[in-house]
Amino acid sequence: MELSEAIFPKPNGCWLKLSQARIMMIHKMKIGFIFILTYMCFLTPVHQAQLPDATLSDLSFKNMDFAMNLYRKISSYHDKNIFFSPLSISTSFAALLMASDGVTHEELLKCLNLEQLERANQPELIPKLFQLLHENITQNGTLKLDEGMALFVQRQFEVEQKFENQIKMFFDADIKTVDFADKKGSVRLINEYIKQKTEDKVTGMVSDLDPLTQLMLINTIFFQGAWQMPFDANFTQSAPFYIDNYNVVQVPMMFKEDKFHIMEDISLGAKVLKLPYQEGVSMLILLPNKGMDYTVIDDEISAEKFLSWVRKLQKTKLEVNLPKFKMEQSYSLQNLLPEMGMASIFSNSANLTRLSKNARIQVSEVLHKAVIEVDETGTTAAAATTIGITPYSLPRTFIINRPFFFFIYHEDTNCLLFMGRVIDPTKN
Repeated sequence: MELSEAIFPKPNGCWLKLSQARIMMIHKMKIGFIFILTYMCFLTPVHQAQLPDATLSDLSFKNMDFAMNLYRKISSYHDKNIFFSPLSISTSFAALLMASDGVTHEELLKCLNLEQLERANQPELIPKLFQLLHENITQNGTLKLDEGMALFVQRQFEVEQKFENQIKMFFDADIKTVDFADKKGSVRLINEYIKQKTEDKVTGMVSDLDPLTQLMLINTIFFQGAWQMPFDANFTQSAPFYIDNYNVVQVPMMFKEDKFHIMEDISLGAKVLKLPYQEGVSMLILLPNKGMDYTVIDDEISAEKFLSWVRKLQKTKLEVNLPKFKMEQSYSLQNLLPEMGMASIFSNSANLTRLSKNARIQVSEVLHKAVIEVDETGTTAAAATTIGITPYSLPRTFIINRPFFFFIYHEDTNCLLFMGRVIDPTKN
């Protein structure tokens, strides 16, 4: 068993399955992601719209630091590829904030790095910020970023009306009644719902359910983007990628000569490259300098650092070499979040009384799976344009042939949609 399997055990096979045929059909940069929270009831009782004054920039900044903290926690367990969606994880737990009280509520705020956004006189402030953030990101209607939330509830389980109203209002959630005792019927119903919401991209998500399950909260997000400046597949060729001083793999390396935004963080010992998608989303690549140990950079990346990179980007002519890669990464977050201070919600001391007063419940599982594929092409209309390129001077090069970090973010809000680390681009 690999270390990552030991740390992040596969819970009952309930994983996202993204059709490889589908992946090969859509020749774009693609990201698919699905997220599940499952609440388990125990048989014995346990102990116990106005614009907000905080801004979307505040929320994006806090969410970014939470993302960096979660990344470091995952990284501390292994030196392999990493990929996840901090936005979707934060969105799901923002819904739980409305359900929680007492110590559980305080731990959620602290772990999510949202303490400073909490207002005693504005209890709906944080959910409202998430609502506004989603509206801002998708306001022009052309960005392919589909988010969805659904609450599946056991029959006869009474959800507090206020919580039901809030989750519908702020997260546009669907409320569905199921009979979890009928495992086959529940699995079929939930999988059919996920399949429909993801336009058949995700099928057979859930394979088994505990009959004692009382509620299941599902959050999905899917992003599909096309490069503003696509890479020409005719220029892609096999090239070495140096995992470390002793391990080298051959990868299909894409090539593009154009004007790109770049900066160098001298104190960090790394360079930053911006690769824009259409519709206001970009990928930021952080490449450690040759000889620089990427694990040293792990401790230094932060929201403040990220924003400083974005501010200092300058456009220059470059030859960019980027490996094609695709990853599927899965995590059982209930094994990670308690170490980040979110403990009580997974124990019998969970306080979710704002969700239901009729039963003492706790969160039993937090399953997260993210899928990404990066290749050459975008839309035909965005064919390679070299306006302003002068052929007389030798271009600088940005060769991504060693471990690197990447961040996919919405430019207007600086909201971090996805982040990851590529150690070996040949590993799925």
